[in-house]
Amino acid sequence: MPDAVSLSSGDHFIEDIILSHGSRGMDRVRGALPADYCSRAARMILGNPGCVLIGTGFPVGGSFETDGPIGAIALYRVLERLGYEPIFGCAPPISKVLGDGFRTLEIPILSWQATEAIVDKALADIRPTLIVSIERPGVAKDGRYYNMRGKDISDSLAKFDLFFNRCECATIAVGDGGNEIGMGNIYAEASKLNITPSVTTCDELVIATVSNWGVYGMIAAMSCELHQDLLRLFDAVEVVRHLVDRGAVDGKTGYAECSEDGFPLAVGLSIIERLRSLSAARRQKSGVDGQGR
Repeated sequence: MPDAVSLSSGDHFIEDIILSHGSRGMDRVRGALPADYCSRAARMILGNPGCVLIGTGFPVGGSFETDGPIGAIALYRVLERLGYEPIFGCAPPISKVLGDGFRTLEIPILSWQATEAIVDKALADIRPTLIVSIERPGVAKDGRYYNMRGKDISDSLAKFDLFFNRCECATIAVGDGGNEIGMGNIYAEASKLNITPSVTTCDELVIATVSNWGVYGMIAAMSCELHQDLLRLFDAVEVVRHLVDRGAVDGKTGYAECSEDGFPLAVGLSIIERLRSLSAARRQKSGVDGQGR
């Protein structure tokens, strides 16, 4: 892997991009995190090569939402190109969809106690160097899970939080509302939002208006570190069509459409292009620009 290079003091511009169009409060809690959290997460990824367990999938009406899996697949493809061994960790029904084409660890929907043994065995078997959660519901203070409307969705969730609680490796979480894994890092601030916040913490938290965009921000920061255009390694249009054809829905509207959290996909694509332009300018300024492996 090429040597990494530190970013300039303008790292926060990545956060400006992924927090644009905000309406759920992530822009208001931004001050609770370091200004360069995307580059911090990127350096954590680059510093922990090997097996990366990626958890994703937010249940909606018996299916799963498009926000989360799009970014998860993007990160999976980037890591695979860099020589890592990514593996998805998720529950049905999304585990069935991702299992057809990607390395996938299916996590059954069981009680906390029953899940502990499954998690411990999985950690021993795959020995992850890093665990990443992307738009995964996080447990609340009362031990239950809630969606953005305050509805209890505990019965449809696997307990991915346990991987964060019981692992010995580095952890990153990406979220956009306050009820996701990782939001325990800013619990006091998230408690002020109109949501039941999660208490599960992580080593590095990435917040964005849409969780997929948070992943794109990390990939843009990785591009700057490695002097490569890593954002070219995935096609968000192809990914969302693949997911919607297999049952994914927009988490805000509930419709099976090529959108994410109520935003037309074109908005997400514009976020990617803005990040590509920013990372390209950073690479050009450094005098080194590679096209990846």
